[in-house]
Amino acid sequence: MTGGVKIPFPATAAAALMIAAAPHAAFPAQPLDSNKPASTIVDSDVRQEEALSKTEAGKVITAIDRTRENIGTVRKTTRLDTVDIVFLTDAARSEGGPPPAIENKVKQHQDDVAELRQEIEANALLFNAIDSRRVQAEDVLAVEFDNPGKVVIYAAAKPPK
Repeated sequence: MTGGVKIPFPATAAAALMIAAAPHAAFPAQPLDSNKPASTIVDSDVRQEEALSKTEAGKVITAIDRTRENIGTVRKTTRLDTVDIVFLTDAARSEGGPPPAIENKVKQHQDDVAELRQEIEANALLFNAIDSRRVQAEDVLAVEFDNPGKVVIYAAAKPPK
């Protein structure tokens, strides 16, 4: 090495140890000793409600039509103030699945809906939100970003008992 500064070996070894240990020094997303309620995931308030698909059909169909653009938003989402999970109880598999209007819309956008579900599974925040309510990604019909910091997830499922 010409014209360079020589670093003594111990300093190099110490720097390498610090770099190697850095990933393990990261703070967990939600501390295990947290006193926050289980409804909070990575500082997002996770709420749930039950609804009938016939009363929410318009919102769900609109959200399914917007799936392509919502995939990108899901991919970029790292923080949300509120995650609302809407259980469409009459659309659950145990009830025969979504009504024809919603089912046909899902089929029309099946590739996008499949990609959306994959992105939700890959997004730690959203995956943990649905998992906390025992919703499987395959039961997610659509998502809608109402405003910055809030997402509504429509699921053809029944809430956990």
